[in-house]
Amino acid sequence: METRKTTEPTIDGTPREEWFAAAVETYAEPLYWHIRRMVVRHDEAQDLLQEMWLRAWRSIGSLRGGNGELRPWLYAIATNLCLSRLKRKYMWQLVPLEDVGRKLSESLEASTDLDPDSIEVRFQKALLALPTKQRLVFNLRYYDELPYAEISRITGMSENTLKTDYHYAQKRIRELMTL
Repeated sequence: METRKTTEPTIDGTPREEWFAAAVETYAEPLYWHIRRMVVRHDEAQDLLQEMWLRAWRSIGSLRGGNGELRPWLYAIATNLCLSRLKRKYMWQLVPLEDVGRKLSESLEASTDLDPDSIEVRFQKALLALPTKQRLVFNLRYYDELPYAEISRITGMSENTLKTDYHYAQKRIRELMTL
């Protein structure tokens, strides 16, 4: 009787579970902060991070390019979850996605122990005043220090569009910080 040898699925030669555990260890904190900057509240960021890891695990077979594409792939999942959550959360209030920043700013004021006039709070409010896509591009470039090529893979926008959005975001933040 011949026994079949089953091979465990691998990514870049590493068993899938081991590879995924390493990805979680490497990217859990930066992804949490990416999500947190998008949705503001800690508990909501934690929920979305858990959902993001579940989706990543379920769709790991769709990852092409191994480790080289891992970061943009994970950020794309997280970004899409955030945008979907924001749309769903504020849709019932008839708040367009571009006006969600105002609602998030109110949430920021309620959830922080910092002085509302502190530079940190003023900077966060300025970020939240940006259109959602500009805020996303700014966060990915400024905080996460991602190159435009990766941001393009995450958002599906061209690098030139991203550079323009980042430039306008910087300009608007400067204006709001000097008011």
